[in-house]
Amino acid sequence: MTTFDLIVIGGGPGGYNAAALAAESGLKTALFEKNKVGGVCLNEGCIPTKALLHSANLLDEIREAKKYGITLEGAPAADYAKVAARKSKIVRKLVLGVVQKLKKAGVEIIEAQASIAAKNSDGTFLVKAGGEEYSARDILLCTGSETAVPPIPGLAESGYWTSREALEAKELPESVVVIGGGVIGMEFVSVWTSFGVPVTVVEMLPKILGRMDSELSLELMKEYEKRGVKFYLGTKVVAASPAGITVETPEGEQKEIKAARILLSAGRRVVSRDLGLAALGVEMNRGAIVTDEYQQTSVPHLYAAGDVTARSMLAHSAIRMGEVAVHRILGREDDPMRYDAIPGVIYTHPEFASVGATEDDLKAAGTPYRLRKIQMAFSGRFVVENEGGNGLFKLLTDTDDRVIGAQMLGNPASELIFYIGQAITQRLTIEDLRKQVYPHPTVGEIIHEAVNEPAL
Repeated sequence: MTTFDLIVIGGGPGGYNAAALAAESGLKTALFEKNKVGGVCLNEGCIPTKALLHSANLLDEIREAKKYGITLEGAPAADYAKVAARKSKIVRKLVLGVVQKLKKAGVEIIEAQASIAAKNSDGTFLVKAGGEEYSARDILLCTGSETAVPPIPGLAESGYWTSREALEAKELPESVVVIGGGVIGMEFVSVWTSFGVPVTVVEMLPKILGRMDSELSLELMKEYEKRGVKFYLGTKVVAASPAGITVETPEGEQKEIKAARILLSAGRRVVSRDLGLAALGVEMNRGAIVTDEYQQTSVPHLYAAGDVTARSMLAHSAIRMGEVAVHRILGREDDPMRYDAIPGVIYTHPEFASVGATEDDLKAAGTPYRLRKIQMAFSGRFVVENEGGNGLFKLLTDTDDRVIGAQMLGNPASELIFYIGQAITQRLTIEDLRKQVYPHPTVGEIIHEAVNEPAL
């Protein structure tokens, strides 16, 4: 039996970064991954979708070149097979980089599905994988999540796609109906719309993008309606077939929506089965592993991080959770996980980013707040780079003017939202942001413009 100080089960961003940190900190560490190192994010999610989105956005920019005084001969054309090939090349390169990072740190990578068989008499855990047995003093579970498949009649026979199949496609679908208007669904909407694919979105909730800010979600939906995307909100899918889906509208009327492909994007569920957790008595909440602020489960020396905890199902959250867990294993007690400043980004065109509290959250909780709201066009750089483009920045503070949240619609929101997250973490006030010197001209100056606006 091979013995380790730490066994990490799951090789996504949370798992592989935690394993590297642990090994670099002197712990004998093994990483078990049943599929591909890099997890869903690197192989089937964050990275490949951004590769497709970059090509799609570039095509949009070429089409809009005349707005910037650039004349092109003929209409731009896209070779989607080459776009898909580039995406795959990027993924392979980055996976290789992750493997090299782990090997350099001294992590032993074991390509097998692992489960916890028992707790040994000496307090260590017995782990079985690929017909072999291993033991470790500490275990970190980073097993992630998978696409949730709702019980829709006919769905299994419809030949539906999840994000995995959509990313594997070498050709564009003739038309698509997207079940679910969340982050994943809307990013694929952005890709396909840019490449000229007719798209329809069906969402059970009365708005797209779940708990993201209602005002900005509506603005983004309007942008895509202008591009021909059809949205059915508050609408339930009652049946599916290879020809499309049947939905029930808020008025109770049934309607058929024809499409060559169905993309299922109705949420994700944690992967916690077959890990041996029930026998250990691990506290669970609807399949998710319950942890404290140090990622410790109800069983001593057993930790969990990332999607499997269902606390914040984002790659960057998983990375931080894994770091917190390793620091706790190493004896640090001053580094708890916090969830009040985790950025969320939808990489549509334009981008939509949020961090901290939203107006919807605060109103629902009855929490008093102050709002500063400003059009992105108040940034000269934004106007220069987004001819005719709209955008909005909302900055939220408590009644003492301490920053508690922000939402931004407009490029490059993904690169700017971090600064508001930092302001929340450091408990900065409007006056603190006002005193900061912002480089000119940048889109980031919108923060300075906002803090000089009167609160609503």
